[in-house]
Amino acid sequence: MQKKAVILLSGGLDSATVLAIAASEGYECHTISFDYGQRHKAELDFAAALSKQLRAASHRVVQVDMSQIGGSALTDTNIDVPTSGVEENEIPITYVPARNTVFLSYALALAEVIGADDIFIGVNAVDYSGYPDCRPAFIEAFEKMANLATKVGVEGRHLHIRTPLIDLSKAEIIRTGSRLGVDYALTVSCYQADSEGRACGVCDSCRLRKQGFASAGVEDPTLYQDACVSDGC
Repeated sequence: MQKKAVILLSGGLDSATVLAIAASEGYECHTISFDYGQRHKAELDFAAALSKQLRAASHRVVQVDMSQIGGSALTDTNIDVPTSGVEENEIPITYVPARNTVFLSYALALAEVIGADDIFIGVNAVDYSGYPDCRPAFIEAFEKMANLATKVGVEGRHLHIRTPLIDLSKAEIIRTGSRLGVDYALTVSCYQADSEGRACGVCDSCRLRKQGFASAGVEDPTLYQDACVSDGC
């Protein structure tokens, strides 16, 4: 039987690359996205398109309204998305409290139900925004917990949290995805993308994305709200 994997898919550049990697390794891919009260809901449309383009076996959108908790510029519209960069050694206001812990928990439940031993997530410890739940130590701890907390883990099957991008730069991620046929025009990374998925071009995520394409020597297919952002006018 073909081995199965659950892929956390946000609709962004990194998770699209992770899906392509898992597919290239022969996994039957089951994607899971989250409507968590994020201000950039357009990413969910992109996630659905990516799942179709990269031939995922199934795609789910789970409702988890983290805007009821707030505490992040991504889930509280009263907090501005920063556009002036992130201070070194400071966790930015775009960090969503416990987000990856919550998302991985749902992915873990799905993996146990469908018989998948591998969960893929696009966390990155090189070109990342200072989020504590993107660190290798967090992933290692969650995997240990997953094997203690599940029926399959107790019965002797080992569940793995796969992080193929953890040590890659944004440019290396883009080169990898391009080689695997990812259409990055079907991705959006912006923290405040509009309803059509057009990027602001000035938030931290947009800056990392633009810099990544430039460093990779790959044309940036991103649609921007302001044409001058991409044209340099």
